[in-house]
Amino acid sequence: MPSSPRTIRTRALVSMTAMVTLLAVAGCDDDGGNEQGKASSEPSASAPAAPSGSGLPGSLTGQKLNWSSCPAPTAMQGTGEKPGSEWECATLKAPLDYAKPRGETIDLAMIRAKATGSGERIGSLVFNFGGPGGSGVSSLPGFATAYDTLRSRYDLVSFDPRGVGESAGVRCRSDKEIDASDAVDSTPDDDAEVKTAMADAKAFIKGCEKRSGKVLGHVDTVSAARDMDLMRQVLGDDKLSYFGISYGTELGGVYAHLYPKRVGRAVLDAVVDPTEDPEQGSYGQAKGFQLALDNYLADCAKKGTACPTGGDPAAGTDRIVAFLKKLDKKPLSTESGRKLTQDGALSGIAAALYDKESWKYLTLGLQEAMQLEEGNMLLAMADSMSGRDEDGRYSNINAANAAINCVDDRQRYTVTDVKAQLPRFRKASPVFGEYLAWGMLGCTGWPVDGTTDTPDVSAEGSAPILVVGNTGDPATPYEGARKMVRELGKGVGVEVTYKGQGHGAYNSGNACMTKTVNAYLLDGKVPAGGKTCR
Repeated sequence: MPSSPRTIRTRALVSMTAMVTLLAVAGCDDDGGNEQGKASSEPSASAPAAPSGSGLPGSLTGQKLNWSSCPAPTAMQGTGEKPGSEWECATLKAPLDYAKPRGETIDLAMIRAKATGSGERIGSLVFNFGGPGGSGVSSLPGFATAYDTLRSRYDLVSFDPRGVGESAGVRCRSDKEIDASDAVDSTPDDDAEVKTAMADAKAFIKGCEKRSGKVLGHVDTVSAARDMDLMRQVLGDDKLSYFGISYGTELGGVYAHLYPKRVGRAVLDAVVDPTEDPEQGSYGQAKGFQLALDNYLADCAKKGTACPTGGDPAAGTDRIVAFLKKLDKKPLSTESGRKLTQDGALSGIAAALYDKESWKYLTLGLQEAMQLEEGNMLLAMADSMSGRDEDGRYSNINAANAAINCVDDRQRYTVTDVKAQLPRFRKASPVFGEYLAWGMLGCTGWPVDGTTDTPDVSAEGSAPILVVGNTGDPATPYEGARKMVRELGKGVGVEVTYKGQGHGAYNSGNACMTKTVNAYLLDGKVPAGGKTCR
């Protein structure tokens, strides 16, 4: 079973599918916030009860951040180059448990680049790049050139959410143990393979408990949203300006629900459908990735003999399915000595579907694998999904993804549930369906109870929030944007559509989309709902 529940992820813009929130015990705090906790007769660390009022001591809300030059990202964050001199890093202290705001604290890693323009500074623009499990500290510098215009009036800020990277990062296995688990088939074909996969999942969970048991009940999205409000206060902003991508849209929606009066200008790009439970979300991703693959195959077919899947897009899917079945029996060799398994090839294919610019690499990877029977390029793409670097070190993106999803989602599925859904998932995607169906077992046996069925993102009284959907998005299907607009409430969500390919829209290079979002964030110009960019 995939140790990362339900989700196909990639690089820094990771896909999502955590279905967050709270079943709400809603109450108003003294500054317009709605605080929620777990609806349960039993106290549980998995969902902090709401403190009265703001609830936080002055030692936290009044703390001064010690900004200094940034080191290179750690292995837990996803290794990369040391950020340049314009970047500063700091550590924010936050409660481990918001039900005990004066109790134990954790350190949250933050990064910023100060505004550079000569005009009036608006404040901080806080980014979350998705996952759940993506490190904002390692991601933001790499994407920063795309936000240069926004930096004219904003400090660009991001962070490792709790449980991620250097913010009390969850760890479940050693690097060698993660490598060894690659041999376990995530799409078992018989009872013996099911037994092996379930045993591996159980070992993964035991590792999480052993290495990170203290924090597993406190990495929920609601607590991360509360962290962002603490961050807002410490940064000195009256309202939160926010840019959330993929899972970051869910985090932003939860923040808006908790603190509608504290929302400044917020953009949600590559939108998680807040109305779907994990099964529905997995099924939606199966359809979304198949749509993206179909679009790739149609484009590839135009290239004639250079296309490894042939001139018929429908037959191309069949060829990939046959290729994956062959790998299931006999993985391909690579120059590193590691093997390209069926799971690895599937992850590599998915990685390339997040960005149309990566389609050319998918073509090269499939040519190498299907024609030369070598798996180097697809394995490298798979490594980008799992956070593995060239030295065999893994970020904690998989472990954090599992921990956050499983404390958020109440649902727990069985092997019987999955087997009943397999025909429907296979029909939705002959390539990705089985993987995503079996991934529904990712939270089965998790030591901390989940808290909600679907997230509450209703945000009556919030300022307008820009909700951006991409019609060709594989990981967060386009329909999620419209659902988010509806759930945010009348007069809050403003839908903008990009008719394109890939995960997200703002960074697609589309001039219309860039202009629309920049005008909103920089000048407060709210576009008409339903605007479309092509």
